[in-house]
Amino acid sequence: MTLSSKIALIALCACLALIACKPKAGEEKDADAAAGSASDLQTDAEKFGYAIGTDIGRSLKPVRSDVDMDALIKGMDEAMSGKPSRLPEAEREKIKSEVSRKLQTKQMEERGAKAKTNKEAGDKFLADNAKREGVKTTASGLQYEILKEGDGPMPKATDKVTVHYKGTLTDGTEFDSSYSRGQPVTFPLGNVIPGWTEGLQLLKQGSKAKLYIPSQLAYGERGAGAKIGPNEALVFEVELLKVEAGAPAEKPGAAAKKK
Repeated sequence: MTLSSKIALIALCACLALIACKPKAGEEKDADAAAGSASDLQTDAEKFGYAIGTDIGRSLKPVRSDVDMDALIKGMDEAMSGKPSRLPEAEREKIKSEVSRKLQTKQMEERGAKAKTNKEAGDKFLADNAKREGVKTTASGLQYEILKEGDGPMPKATDKVTVHYKGTLTDGTEFDSSYSRGQPVTFPLGNVIPGWTEGLQLLKQGSKAKLYIPSQLAYGERGAGAKIGPNEALVFEVELLKVEAGAPAEKPGAAAKKK
């Protein structure tokens, strides 16, 4: 492959990146697990070509219906052969921008619809859950249920805590767990989502509880990662293992006196 061909291919990949979405976490592994035999890929050139094709194909998957594969292959072949483009640069940039805007609009509409659905489902879950015996609801909308009462100190927002936890969506889908990792986590209580900051202050050291967190006290409309969508209500099973007092707040003027 000549230098000019490499540059052309890199340029193509860069263009695709402008209009394509990154595959969700785990999609690559799932696709690889279902892949067919590579017996027809013998030479380094064949393997290299297939590898690049796989990357391009995955990048184009979200816009598959907007791409004519014959035209794609034709454009690649002619560019790599050094032939002049059939479309002027201005026209190429225009169509890429148009498709990019179309895709972004579609994604925003889909995300907005998902956020609405998640909010309605979360509100219903919390309304039903609030009726269960043992579940308490705070003024902020946070719900909590004590599974085991501890006898240690209750943390303040400025303290550091060590916990074991498991986080799930309201349908039971697990998205994170310190139990699975086999190690509890330690963090300043003021540096986590509001539902945790408030909820853990309701527990004594040694307690085990469930926190039912509305979306506005979790990750809100932005969601988090591949598993927590926009406006998702979350459920956490938490064990408060240790409370460490944080640095005491300075009194007004204390900093000035130090100087």
